[in-house]
Amino acid sequence: MADEAEILNAQKKQQKPKRKAAEAEAIAPASSEATTESQRPKSSKKKVFESNIDEQLLFGKYSYRDIIINDQSLSGYVNLVPKAYPNVYGRSKDGRTNIVERLMNKLMRGGTGHKVGGHVIRTEGQLQGKKLKVMHIVEDAFDRIALQTKKNPLQVYINALERAAPIEDTTRVRYGGISYNVAVDVSSLRRVNIAINNLAFSAVIGAFKNRRSLSDALANELILAANNDPNSYAIKKRVESERMARSAR
Repeated sequence: MADEAEILNAQKKQQKPKRKAAEAEAIAPASSEATTESQRPKSSKKKVFESNIDEQLLFGKYSYRDIIINDQSLSGYVNLVPKAYPNVYGRSKDGRTNIVERLMNKLMRGGTGHKVGGHVIRTEGQLQGKKLKVMHIVEDAFDRIALQTKKNPLQVYINALERAAPIEDTTRVRYGGISYNVAVDVSSLRRVNIAINNLAFSAVIGAFKNRRSLSDALANELILAANNDPNSYAIKKRVESERMARSAR
């Protein structure tokens, strides 16, 4: 009996190393799979998503990077802080507001109320306070610019601002009972204000009582102004004000 017990104990001791080896072989593939999964590169979709978070694209399409401002006198008043849909809800001054939002704000108008180009524009406030509607109009205009010029529409808009900003203007001075015009230099902030106002006003005039949409008229005006085309309304106003300033010197 003692011999049989010793034989059984010897068999059990031989089976234990075999079981441990089998368990180790079963665990090895799982651990190798885990290591290979940890070593696998992350998917490209995740990288693209992370890059989009790092860089805010205008309307989720157009980059704020590599935008060149050639006129350095305007650079302090052209706000290019990256925002996908710029909107500060009126809680900022003109010089600190995103330059694209300033164009949107100028488009939210209810007409001119006085004669311009031989007629009075009265739209009864169709765009007054409708920021989301104007935002879609500007986005559509930028899409048209990108399709026609194959350039970043934000750069085209900046070029149009630089071309449409007047350097000189006139003011009326009264001296000794006589009033006359005097040429004066225009400050940088006022230059940006005048350029944005003329660009937006030209789009409103181009779409008034016309089959052309407001976004199409805005895109056409920005392209013409960026190319310094004399057919642009904003370029005509700049040339006129500078011509009057030269004559008043």
